[in-house]
Amino acid sequence: MKAYTVSGCIVTYNNKDKIARTIESVLKQTQGVPFTLYVVDNASTDGTAQFIKETFPSVTVIESAHNRGFGAGHNQVLPFLESKYHVVINPDILLQSDVISELCAYADAHENVGLLSPRIVFEDGREQYLGKRSPTVRYLGDHWFHKGDTPSKTMIDYCMLDQPQDKPFPITNATGCFMFFRTETFRALGGFDERFFMYLEDCDIARRVSESAQYEALHYPMATVTHLWERASKRSKKLLLIHIKSILTYFLKWGIRF
Repeated sequence: MKAYTVSGCIVTYNNKDKIARTIESVLKQTQGVPFTLYVVDNASTDGTAQFIKETFPSVTVIESAHNRGFGAGHNQVLPFLESKYHVVINPDILLQSDVISELCAYADAHENVGLLSPRIVFEDGREQYLGKRSPTVRYLGDHWFHKGDTPSKTMIDYCMLDQPQDKPFPITNATGCFMFFRTETFRALGGFDERFFMYLEDCDIARRVSESAQYEALHYPMATVTHLWERASKRSKKLLLIHIKSILTYFLKWGIRF
């Protein structure tokens, strides 16, 4: 057994119908390292917090008075973290193997690693094409409007599909559905930038890791995580507006690139 601990955090808002499956898979599969799971409930109205307390007594539930968004929710665990590694987990993630312990082993052997991002797939095994280079107008437009399972040339570039997929490689962007941090890196960055309510805070923090002098961000395609991705902002006007605001916030912070 490792001499250090690993923490994980799920931020939830009205996810009572799906979060049990996620928590069960994370706790069941993570056996190779001592692991503590936090759930931050962003003022759910469907009884999510109470459900988790009753169903998963080993999970530490932090209840927010208000829904402050994804990044601010995850930042609430920062004062409690004494772990060596910390994992950001969406409430629609499923683990089919002990991915967390596998990532710990790689990070143990590579002290320069600040962030690892695994391969992400749909439940049926199809690849999720997710950005690994920093966003540009062209990348985001293609990613938003592209249809079908065959990636375009722009998507191949944005998602770095031309890179060997049998070894880790550096990235400047990573998906927030599952992010494996060295805890000292996550803490040194102050967690997520809370100006992003939701969307692109993952792009921002991955870029900050990649541009730091001490740590690097890597894609680790040998480990696979299942994401029950719904792309909600394509179906909700409210979430679409939040997404657009986050894009503007990102480009105002980093500069617009086409």
